[in-house]
Amino acid sequence: MNGTLNKVMLIGHLGDDVKMHYFDGGNCIGRFQLATNEVYINKTTNEKITSTEWHNLVVRNKAAEICEKYLSKGDKIYVEGRIKSRQWQAEDGTTKYTTEIQVTEFTFLTTKKETANQRSGHDQEPAKNANFDAPNEGLPINDLPF
Repeated sequence: MNGTLNKVMLIGHLGDDVKMHYFDGGNCIGRFQLATNEVYINKTTNEKITSTEWHNLVVRNKAAEICEKYLSKGDKIYVEGRIKSRQWQAEDGTTKYTTEIQVTEFTFLTTKKETANQRSGHDQEPAKNANFDAPNEGLPINDLPF
């Protein structure tokens, strides 16, 4: 195989609400952490061990606005994206590094806002599936005109 692949698929819970950053020209990004858990049994002690891994996620423009509108801390989400590492100079002159998941697709699995709407009798359904790799579209699947 001559090609390469950079693809990540995660299912986890938000560690906090989506933090938005807006730029000149109308673009924006949203950042949030996603927790994934691995549960196993220690064979020597028969103790159940839970290991949590935290992932830094980045969503852009329309996807970021949808995530900010519907997601909050604790919500469960499926994401697909690419791993991206970057570095920058901090104010104190040190070089900082981070690894992020650049989200290209996502599906809301459970949201607190959705659950609250169902309890109060509202049938408003958020846009759950979105693919943001489509050229210039960025529309949730539920919003397609056909």
